[in-house]
Amino acid sequence: MRHIYVIRHPGRRTLGIVRAGHLRLQCALGRSGIATFKREGDGASPRGVWPLRQALYRPDRHGNRPATMLPLTAMRPRDGWCDAPFDGNYNRSVRHPYRASAERMWRRDRLYDIVIVVGHNDRPRVQGAGSAIFIHVAGEGRGGLMPTEGCIALRLCDLLRLMALIGQCTRLHIG
Repeated sequence: MRHIYVIRHPGRRTLGIVRAGHLRLQCALGRSGIATFKREGDGASPRGVWPLRQALYRPDRHGNRPATMLPLTAMRPRDGWCDAPFDGNYNRSVRHPYRASAERMWRRDRLYDIVIVVGHNDRPRVQGAGSAIFIHVAGEGRGGLMPTEGCIALRLCDLLRLMALIGQCTRLHIG
């Protein structure tokens, strides 16, 4: 699969549709919708075309390695992702405990049981232009899929279907 398209659902700022070949999947967007100029903490999914770098998964919750052509790594309990704009490891994988602000990848809420790392603001990294943009498992509430902090999120079954089709040549189009 060469391209994945994410578009906003008409009339719903935080709900989107993923188009990948024959698949049409509902997804959650950032709580602030989609933004052209992404900033750290703004809650927006970044508009643009992005590479997919790798996939991560929790081996304690997914005994079988998920099918994908992306590089795949099993997470460990101390894994994190630095979201401190002025730290040298901003928008990079780190290990906890970490000296600066860093999101925990090993979470109780299952949102990061499977993660695809989106190549947003990583080559080159710009301080404050956003970090930890992933495709991950969606949280669900009474109203459906819960908005994210800027990521794209899908139901677990849909994320697994999508992962099986993508590789390092796949580009994610948000917007």
